[in-house]
Amino acid sequence: MFSFANPQYLYLLALLPVVAALFWWARAKRRKQLNAFGRQGVVQELMPDVSAIKPWVKLTLELLLLAVVVIILARPRAGASKTTDKVHGIEVMVAMDISNSMNASSTDNPQDISRLQRAKLLVQKMMDNFDNDKVGLIVFAGNAYMQMPMTSDVSSAKLFLSNISTNLAPTQGTAIGAAITLAAQSFSPSKKAQKTIVVITDGENFEDDAVSAAHQANKQGIQVNVIGVGSAHGAPIPMPEGGFLTDDAGQTVTTFLNEEMAQSIAKSGKGVYINGGANDAVETLHETLDKLARTDLESITYTKHDEQFPVFAGLAIVLLLGLLLYTERQSPWLQKYNFFTRKQVQS
Repeated sequence: MFSFANPQYLYLLALLPVVAALFWWARAKRRKQLNAFGRQGVVQELMPDVSAIKPWVKLTLELLLLAVVVIILARPRAGASKTTDKVHGIEVMVAMDISNSMNASSTDNPQDISRLQRAKLLVQKMMDNFDNDKVGLIVFAGNAYMQMPMTSDVSSAKLFLSNISTNLAPTQGTAIGAAITLAAQSFSPSKKAQKTIVVITDGENFEDDAVSAAHQANKQGIQVNVIGVGSAHGAPIPMPEGGFLTDDAGQTVTTFLNEEMAQSIAKSGKGVYINGGANDAVETLHETLDKLARTDLESITYTKHDEQFPVFAGLAIVLLLGLLLYTERQSPWLQKYNFFTRKQVQS
């Protein structure tokens, strides 16, 4: 299979007919100027060393050189080979709460790290422990949205994770059930793969029946784990313009970690509940995931291309040398031939 790494440069090949047309126009103008001096046959006899065909040959060489240079810029590749590897691991879909309450402090100190930042740190540490496992990211507030489909590329997953913020949610709320349902639908179709959902939230669910959604997911063979972030004593929600969120009466709104709800979801999903503020939160999650049997996941296929630059670079050098050595003067052995004009009839 033949392909180009930078195919956009191939548009430069459109210059070839333009150059050819300009050359034809210049030759036509030259013939018109020569005809002004006298009859064609007489003028040609005054220029015995001028070849009529060699300028066109030189143009052909120049156009070929230009075409080869454009192809080199486009980076031609050929000889594609496919290598397939199988990875041995589990599939983990992370569902992360991005409702406004996740901007609140993760501890009793209102100025401490936010719940969302704590959640992102926990997920990053979890990914650091991955060994050929696959991961996907879902964010949810008033509804659930796919942030990154299931992949074995942990580096890309960390990049998507770093870009998560509460600004991604077009509608506010906390639809944990919708997130679990979407996560359950986002795994590979393999029945052998071990699948688990990790929900990270403060547990304040106002939109749907998350416990029922976790039960339905578990009926499909999917374990649902929950990590609770936040303080049971409550914390105010900071506002972008400063200060804290207030209700209609002007009172500061306090958001709490609802551990009871989070525990109920994990129990219904046959998973574990982990307090995200605990020092061993990541270790506990890692031990939980380790209990799942690793299986052969979907094969990873990549294509390797062999660069064809040396071939076209060599051709370009040959054409360039040909142009440097080429002369437009008529060759002695061609002087007795006239390719483009009729012989003058002597009267």
